[in-house]
Amino acid sequence: MRTTSPTVANWDLVKRIRDRAALRGVTAKSLAAKLSFTPQYVSLVMNGKGVLAKDKLETLIRYLEFDKAERAEMLELREIAKEPRPYAKYSGLFNDTLMRFYGLEAGAQSIRTFENNVVPGLLQTEDYARDLISSTVTISLPTEVDQRVAVRTERGHLLTGPDPIDKLSVVMGQAALMQEVGGPDVHRGQLAHLHGLVEEHPDRLDLRIVPFKAGGAVASLNSATYHLLDFESGRLPTLGWVESAIWGEIVEDPEDVNKLAYKYKQVQAIALEREESLGLIEQIARQIG
Repeated sequence: MRTTSPTVANWDLVKRIRDRAALRGVTAKSLAAKLSFTPQYVSLVMNGKGVLAKDKLETLIRYLEFDKAERAEMLELREIAKEPRPYAKYSGLFNDTLMRFYGLEAGAQSIRTFENNVVPGLLQTEDYARDLISSTVTISLPTEVDQRVAVRTERGHLLTGPDPIDKLSVVMGQAALMQEVGGPDVHRGQLAHLHGLVEEHPDRLDLRIVPFKAGGAVASLNSATYHLLDFESGRLPTLGWVESAIWGEIVEDPEDVNKLAYKYKQVQAIALEREESLGLIEQIARQIG
C-alpha cells in the first residue's frame, strides 16, 4: 500500500464527517455550534481549506458517534493531513484548484491519462518540459520556468520514485510523439525516455498509442487532456481532471466521472497494444533528423 498524501487524508477525514452528519440529519449550523465556530469557517474546513484541531475533531467524533476503530483511523488521518501539502513551497505559482489536484494526484493509487497532442506531464523529460513551459506566453521570469519544471519533474517520481503509484495507464495520440518540442535532440531524448519507462516499469506503466490510421474513430472522442484518479480507500470515489491550455477543473460529479471513464475505455480500445506502441515510438525516433 502506497503512502497517501495530506490532501487525500484530509479529504477522507472531512468526507467521513460530512457523510455521517448527512446520515444523522446534522446540519452545518449544528456542527458549527458544537465546535464554537462560525458556519462559514466550518464550511471552509469541510471543503478541505483547513485541518481541524485534535480536540475539535474528538468533539465531532463523540457528537456524531463514530465507533472506536473509526475514531483511531480519523485521528491518524488528521496526523497525515497536518503535514505539508505536496509542492507547498510552489503554491504562489498555481491556483488553489491546481494545487488541490496535485495533492490528490500525489496520493492516488492509480491514474488513467489521455493526451492527444503532447506527452503527458508525468512522463516528460526535464528538457521537454522546459521547452513547453518556457513557450507559455504568461511566463516571463526564468526563475518561474525553473520552478514549474521542478514541479513537473517531481510529479514524475510518482512512477519512478521510492513510493511509486500502483498503476499509471496512459493513452496518447500519435501526434504527441511526432510533435518536435525543443528540437531534434530533445525530441529524440523524450521518445527514448518514454520507451525506457515502458520497459523498466512493465507492471506499473501501461502506455498505448492511438495511431493516425485509427482515422475518424478519434474524432468522436473528447480530445482534451483528462485524467482519472483512483484511491486506496474504498470510501473515496474516482475523481476526474479536465484541462485545456488555460483552464483546469476537478470533476467530482459521479455522472461526469463515469462519462470520462467511458471515453477512456473507448479511446483505449482503438489504441495499439504495448508492443505495437513501442514499435511506433522506435519508428518515429529513427525518422528524427
